Amino acid sequence: MVELINRGARKIPTWAVYIVYLLPVPFLLYLAQTGGLGREPIQALEHELGEIAIQLLIIGLCISPLRRFFGVNLIKFRRAIGLLAFTYVALHLLVWAVLDVQSLERVWADIVKRPYITIGMAGFVLMLPLALTSNNASVRMLGAAWRKLHLLTYPIALLAAVHFIWVRKGFQLEPLIYLAVIVVLLVIRRTRKPGIVSGSAKV
Repeated sequence: MVELINRGARKIPTWAVYIVYLLPVPFLLYLAQTGGLGREPIQALEHELGEIAIQLLIIGLCISPLRRFFGVNLIKFRRAIGLLAFTYVALHLLVWAVLDVQSLERVWADIVKRPYITIGMAGFVLMLPLALTSNNASVRMLGAAWRKLHLLTYPIALLAAVHFIWVRKGFQLEPLIYLAVIVVLLVIRRTRKPGIVSGSAKV
């Protein structure tokens, strides 16, 4: 079964992942313009884009554990997943700033005064160097530092989860589930594969 999955993954071009995951964008915009997102379409659009972003972050965190523990190799898609997550976070931010807040002064005021927005913006800022170095030239130029830089994915995912919980005011199960999944994945990524002698495995 694993080999079948791996063979299928090798046949799927990376560009197909970009196309499939970008399809929701025009669809969501269409729904927002036609009343399909309810009485507050801008807030709903923000939420949908942000939720897709956090889902992509979780998918990205799953890729290494899937290979280490189950032999499922989806590494070729990791860069695409990361860039797509950044794209959705950027769109989420643009909808909030341009369509919702509609004022650069108010945007800055909200970032400073509202902790959940501060946290979300911090996550976005941390994503910028990852997006800018997600190319082969940067990998060659930075060497081992590239791998260390991309460990920022861990705090980014945690910040995204906390931001999501804070945005969804009151006790709501969905954002707590996202946080729990992210914490479990981070713990797993720091856990050695069973049967590996201590000191012989790389995380």
